[in-house]
Amino acid sequence: MRSIEEIIEIKRDGGVHDVADIRRLVDAFVSGEMPDYQMAAWLMAAFIRGLDSDETAALTEAMAHSGRTVDLSSIPGVKVDKHSTGGVGDTTTLVLAPLVASCGVPVAKMSGRGLGFTGGTLDKLESIPGFTVVLDPDAFLAQVRDIGVGVIAQSADVDPADKKMYALRDVTATVPSLPLIVGSIISKKVAGGADAIVLDVKVGSGAFMKSEDDARALAAELTRVGALLGKEVTAVLTDMDQPLGHAVGNALEVREAIDTLAGRGPADLTELCLVLGAKMLVAGRVAADESEARSALEDAIATGAAIEKFRQWVAAQGGDARVADEPELLATATFTEAVVAEHAGWVTGFDAEGVGRAAMALGAGRARQEDAIDPAAGLLLAVKTGDRVEAGDTLAVLHTNMPESIAEARERLSAAVRLGDAPAAPPPLFHEV
Repeated sequence: MRSIEEIIEIKRDGGVHDVADIRRLVDAFVSGEMPDYQMAAWLMAAFIRGLDSDETAALTEAMAHSGRTVDLSSIPGVKVDKHSTGGVGDTTTLVLAPLVASCGVPVAKMSGRGLGFTGGTLDKLESIPGFTVVLDPDAFLAQVRDIGVGVIAQSADVDPADKKMYALRDVTATVPSLPLIVGSIISKKVAGGADAIVLDVKVGSGAFMKSEDDARALAAELTRVGALLGKEVTAVLTDMDQPLGHAVGNALEVREAIDTLAGRGPADLTELCLVLGAKMLVAGRVAADESEARSALEDAIATGAAIEKFRQWVAAQGGDARVADEPELLATATFTEAVVAEHAGWVTGFDAEGVGRAAMALGAGRARQEDAIDPAAGLLLAVKTGDRVEAGDTLAVLHTNMPESIAEARERLSAAVRLGDAPAAPPPLFHEV
């Protein structure tokens, strides 16, 4: 059996690990035998030298089984999970979870918190008064059996390798490594127990994958490794060159999710949820094809079944279900200010990351995992790519409880909305499946 130092040397020098080396590395790190500084050295070596397809699969499997795995077999039906690689205004889980569950596919999901300019599902859910994202495993399974939906924080004993490795990647500049991203995403999904996975791989200025080629390579590797580990995986490349919907910020996005479930949401958010939801229903074996699945989803919205499932879900996790009908119960900011166009023109595009960073400056995001988030903070975009504006027209409305943050947010937002003299076509919402 090789020493940890020997394993690091192999990757430092461009060598290839066998399965035993990978398992030894992961087990030693989780147990504490391997200190952080040695894992940091290996992560940087892997970032620079890369991992081949076999190494990536071995790493993913070792991470997935580094702790407890969730057994969803007591829940009837095909369990389908959805994962997004992160973006700005990405409210889809709050819509998809109850919408898909209302059509008969159980959704048992572990989600994460936001970091930097991307929002986190758990932070959004916690902006609902009383909502708890920490549940006993047995209570979680019982909830999904009873009402078909539950979204919770990842337990410390589920995929602990990913939890520890991600914390190091975040502070050692090794996050944007394709094999390490694949290992992180798929290991969590395997440990989470879902039968099938629909992946929303974001591409554009507001995504981690800025180019279509990089996003395509990530999607291909995610589906390949998922299949090797026995999961049915579908990946969809979707646009993040402009924020999704209009709301960026936790309580603001909850309001937008409620509007979407009630049939009055933004066109792009609604369409994305219908397309992803249709794939989840087909994977869940409750629809023969995506056309039938889409009709079922549209009916669930039109009849009120989707928003009723949202009420049940919120109540089951301790939240105030009245927010579905009284969104004013959600947190609201003390200060609002409109950002206006300085001159007439056409909205030709966005720096979506810049929009996210404007919301972050207002208090809607965190620079470090331990930072506090203000659920009321964020912004509401008034324009999308292709819109015509006149001088003085509102581009966005800022929401904050920190008036000292408004100047920075206004500057960031103004720079992030691009105006031109000629009309521009909106970017395609879908790039590739």
